[in-house]
Amino acid sequence: MIPRYARQEMVDIWSQASKYRIWFEIEGHACNAMAELGVMPKSAAKNIWDKGSAAEFCIDTIDEIEREVKHDVIAFLTHLATFIGEDSRFVHQGMTSSDVLDTTLSVQMARATDLLLVGMDRVLAALKKRAEEHKFTPTIGRSHGIHAEPTTFGLKLAQAYAEFSRCRERLVTARAEIATCAISGAVGTFANIDPKVEAYVADKLGLEVEPISTQVIPRDRHAAYFAALGVCASSIERIATEIRHLQRSEVLEVEEFFSKGQKGSSAMPHKRNPILTENLTGLARLVRMAVTPAMENVALWHERDISHSSVERGIAPDTTIHLDFALHRLAGVIENLVVYPENMLANLNKLGGLHNSQRVLLALTQKGVSREDAYRLVQHNAMKTWRGEGDFLTFLKNDAEVNSRLTNTEIEGLFDLDYHFSQVDHIFSKVFST
Repeated sequence: MIPRYARQEMVDIWSQASKYRIWFEIEGHACNAMAELGVMPKSAAKNIWDKGSAAEFCIDTIDEIEREVKHDVIAFLTHLATFIGEDSRFVHQGMTSSDVLDTTLSVQMARATDLLLVGMDRVLAALKKRAEEHKFTPTIGRSHGIHAEPTTFGLKLAQAYAEFSRCRERLVTARAEIATCAISGAVGTFANIDPKVEAYVADKLGLEVEPISTQVIPRDRHAAYFAALGVCASSIERIATEIRHLQRSEVLEVEEFFSKGQKGSSAMPHKRNPILTENLTGLARLVRMAVTPAMENVALWHERDISHSSVERGIAPDTTIHLDFALHRLAGVIENLVVYPENMLANLNKLGGLHNSQRVLLALTQKGVSREDAYRLVQHNAMKTWRGEGDFLTFLKNDAEVNSRLTNTEIEGLFDLDYHFSQVDHIFSKVFST
């Protein structure tokens, strides 16, 4: 993670200070639960909670202790003991470091996902607003990058809205998948700690109890989580790539907002580049980069090893931070996107009406012409238009075989642009019904 692509609110979730505070909360809640069970004096649990809650943990001190003991949780517990005093002997009873580390990771990932959902909702709101604005703005649809048939810019944005709605559902599911708590002790048998402690800590932290942990929470959960984030990133790249294509000089149907004083090139003063959507494409790659390591973390040795640890220390903060930044950047791009309806219409008409070829084909088949012959007739006239020899409508009117089946009035009627948009309301009702 680098500050350039990070929002402070998300960064704070992954800070050392935040991590140590969660570590203490897990230990403190566990002590309170054990006190209720009679495992330790209630006065000791209260002392631990009160002094630990008020403590200002020193990251440098913990780091210094860790350099000696070579164990991060022990270093923290050693530092915590300086605040609590004699009652610190009750802290971490029956627990193992993974109980703290894995449950903390669950808390951080859940909180990170809550922020991701805020960003996702901003994207959805922007897409819906701009889709309604351009519901009937005509533009050419393209397949293989080539002109196909007319669509509307609103439909393009509606498609993105539907896609990001699915992404939102995946994030909600992913959050539930990783929001589990494991306080089960060494190899997950609860031999030295009552399962009621786990249930108590889970409730206090807003987590579900892990059905069975083997000292670690199963990493298939994390794999599914990062896969969901990877799909969200791919959806971001999809719409970013669309905007980049539409901003090309030869197309220029939309354009990223270019602010006063902004400069596009150190060498060419005329440049207005799609730098934000290009950046989003790069950020999407960074997010997806976490998917394969997360999948590989699933296979640990026996009840546990720590081959996953170094991976997660990197991908968990970096991936959520990058995706959070990307979602808010995308929302800003959509909110401020400059749209050129006149360019869209000009591009639509650039090929002399060829976008109506299917309508002519179908009309001929309705008049009794075989599909093969109809295709031949339409393609013959279309290719002349493609070569720049004239417009499609004129060629059709002057084609004797076409005229034997369709009158000029009927042919002209097949070039009505509004025909292509008769079902736009229906599509919008499906997309935005919820």
